[in-house]
Amino acid sequence: MAGLDWGRKVVVVGEVGQAHDGSLGTAHAYIDAVARAGADAVKFQTHIAAAESRTDEPWRVRFSYQDATRYEYWRRMEFGAEAWAGLRRHADEVGLAFLSSPFSPEAVELLRTVGVAAWKVASGEVANPLLLDVVAATGQPVMLSSGMSGWAELDGAVDRLRRGGAGPLAVLQCTSAYPLTPERLGLNVMAEMADRYAAAPGLSDHSGTVFPALAAVALGARVVEVHVTLSRDCFGPDVAASVTTDELATVVAGARFLEAALASPVDKDVVAAELAPMRALFGRSVVARRALPAGHLLTAADLAAKKPAGGLPPAALPGLLGRRLTRDLAADERVHDADLAP
Repeated sequence: MAGLDWGRKVVVVGEVGQAHDGSLGTAHAYIDAVARAGADAVKFQTHIAAAESRTDEPWRVRFSYQDATRYEYWRRMEFGAEAWAGLRRHADEVGLAFLSSPFSPEAVELLRTVGVAAWKVASGEVANPLLLDVVAATGQPVMLSSGMSGWAELDGAVDRLRRGGAGPLAVLQCTSAYPLTPERLGLNVMAEMADRYAAAPGLSDHSGTVFPALAAVALGARVVEVHVTLSRDCFGPDVAASVTTDELATVVAGARFLEAALASPVDKDVVAAELAPMRALFGRSVVARRALPAGHLLTAADLAAKKPAGGLPPAALPGLLGRRLTRDLAADERVHDADLAP
């Protein structure tokens, strides 16, 4: 099974969530699309309706054409153990780490038998100690989303996971709004999370654009998770908050570009020395603006700065004014120290 190591490289997660709309075949299609985009992991959500909801759970947004209740929708989103195992095998075959957020202890047990590379605790489960305890007990890495929680609640969840034996922890800045506006991204929070919890910082994004994930990588995120859709014409409540799989490829390419840049700090003096030949080509020299006779006292009107370099640099020009030429200069001829009387 492909694993996750956000200490080695930035982990890009393609979040399918419920975008498969209950179709196992569509779920498999997402695995192939996320793999083609070059992501590190594909993530689903594992719902067991009877274990997580009452039958009177209200809709957040009523969107389904076929489910009379939210509970019925969760029932339709359920896959059995064999189906989940097939999805995990498929992810393995295409080189993706397999992830799925559990929404009940029963879902944790199901996924534990199937095998996941790490656990993702969804925003709505941060205050669920029953779920946190069974996740922590596995000893595996945990990605903790923060979309609905303040600091006190997050503090408690992080402490509980660590005391319970959880593996390496990544805490993801997230705002539970779909789609998310730039003013509510909270990119500034990642640095505080990293300091507060000594954990890998990350971003779980619902903006439907590539920009937040790339900004997060530039600011030090070790995990970026974006919702994905095969097309903006697809059906589902999260389409507006998702990037297309082609856009996911842009996120991946951008993340790799940025992490290479961040891993290679630049010394400006060293770079300037390396670029000396180019500087000579693109630099300028002080030249005679027109033909000037020997003995002429130079004025500003007599001189210009033109490419390429090779003579006195433009910075020397003020010190040349009032100096006397020791020889004739043709128009555009470079001025050298030897051409000037002491």
